[in-house]
Amino acid sequence: MSERFARRVIGQHRTTQRLVPKTTANEAALTAYIIELPRQYCRYGYRRITALLHQAVCVVNKKRIARIWRREGLKVPQRQSKRTGVLGNEASCIRLRPKQANHVSAYDFFEDRTHDGRKIRMLNTLDEFTREALAIRGARRPYVL
Repeated sequence: MSERFARRVIGQHRTTQRLVPKTTANEAALTAYIIELPRQYCRYGYRRITALLHQAVCVVNKKRIARIWRREGLKVPQRQSKRTGVLGNEASCIRLRPKQANHVSAYDFFEDRTHDGRKIRMLNTLDEFTREALAIRGARRPYVL
């Protein structure tokens, strides 16, 4: 079966698999610099980082910075209220990525009502690497969880 016929059957264009992304010589250095800047400036997003790069290093396309920002999993953390305190550099936008199973876990609360109208709350604990539930604890009162 020819490549063109196979792509026509699937509904893919020919150039989707042929195009190899080009990487420049300074890609690794630029990526390292982009990762380092949010550690210093915790509340800056990729647009402000692009402006800093334009001032400091060289002219770099903002779409390239956004692509590297997404690829590395960088995010600007949510704003904290004055009551909870100042973020500081502990809660920077460098997220911990799971390397193997049981490395990074997440939790979430789920609330529902039974057929007789009473509330039931569940605490779900997930493994981020395997995306499977480690534990689901349910209770009618929150202090039992």
